[in-house]
Amino acid sequence: MTVLAYSEDPGLASEVYAGATEIAKQLGSEALSIYLDANTAPNSTAGKAVVLKSDRQLSGHPDLSLEAISEYALQRKPSAVLIGGTRFGRQLASQLAVRMRVGVLSDVRCLKVENGKLRGVRQVYAGKYSAEVVAPLPCVAVIPAGAYEKNVGTPSVETVTVGRASEKISHVETKPKGKVTVDIKNASIIVSAGRGFRNKEDLVLLDELAKKLNGAVGCSRPLSSDLGWLGEEHHIGLTGARVHPDLYLAVGISGQLQHVAGIKDSKIIVAVNKDKQAPIFQVADYGIVGDLYQVIPALLKHLG
Repeated sequence: MTVLAYSEDPGLASEVYAGATEIAKQLGSEALSIYLDANTAPNSTAGKAVVLKSDRQLSGHPDLSLEAISEYALQRKPSAVLIGGTRFGRQLASQLAVRMRVGVLSDVRCLKVENGKLRGVRQVYAGKYSAEVVAPLPCVAVIPAGAYEKNVGTPSVETVTVGRASEKISHVETKPKGKVTVDIKNASIIVSAGRGFRNKEDLVLLDELAKKLNGAVGCSRPLSSDLGWLGEEHHIGLTGARVHPDLYLAVGISGQLQHVAGIKDSKIIVAVNKDKQAPIFQVADYGIVGDLYQVIPALLKHLG
C-alpha cells in the first residue's frame, strides 16, 4: 500500500509529499509523488515519484488530469491520496473521491492514523476555531499551503503510461493573466494594507516600507476585490492567500475574521491602526495605536 501526493503547484507539491511521508511512516508503507507529463518531471521533492503520460498533454487540462490520476489511483489502490489545496486541487480531490468511492477531508493538517482512520485538524468559522475531522482509510485529503515543511530533493522517477483521455470541456480562448509580481505565500516578511489608506497613491508608503524590510506587499480583500488598487495575488484572507511569514505587519487593517483566518499562522503579527478598539489588536503580538500617515513615515525615517 502507498500514500499518493499531488499538486500542480511545484512548491506546494513538496509540502504535500512531506505530509504523505508522515502518513506512510505511520502505516508502514511508502509515499509516492505524482507528476503529469515528461516536461513536468519532478525536481523539488525527495523520495519516489511517478510521472504519468498519455497521448495528449495532461497538465493544464482539468478533465485530462482527473482521468489520468483517477486511473492510476484506482490501479494502485493507495491507503490515502493527498492533494494540494489550490483551486484546481480542491476540485480534483472531490471528483477523485467520488471515483474512488471514498471520503474526503478538506484543508486539513496535523494528520495522523488511528484505528484504520485518518484524522486531521481544520479551521472553521473563518479560523476562529479548529475542528478535528476523520475519515476511514482509504480516503482523499486536501492539504493547505504551510501545513508541512517542504521535502526538497531529487527523487527516483518512474514513468507510467495511462489510457487515452478525452476532454468534456471545449477550449474556446485563452486570455493571459497579468504578470504576478509577488510570491505572497512564501514571503518571510509581509507588509499589508487595509481600508485605512485613503487613496491608491498613498500605497507608495507601504511599498517603501516593504522595500526597507525586504518584504512583500499584501492587502485585505477590499483593496483587491472591491477597489482594485492591488492585484488578487496580494489578497490575504479566507478567500485569498493564507500566509505564514516570520513577520506580518498589518497597516490600516481592521482585522475582520475573514482576514485573520489568512494570517493566524504568522509567527509575529504587528498592527498599526488609529482605532484602539480594532479587532486586529486582539490577534497582534505588538500594536501601535496611531495614524498610519504618521506612523509609517516615522518607521521609514528610523529604518534609514
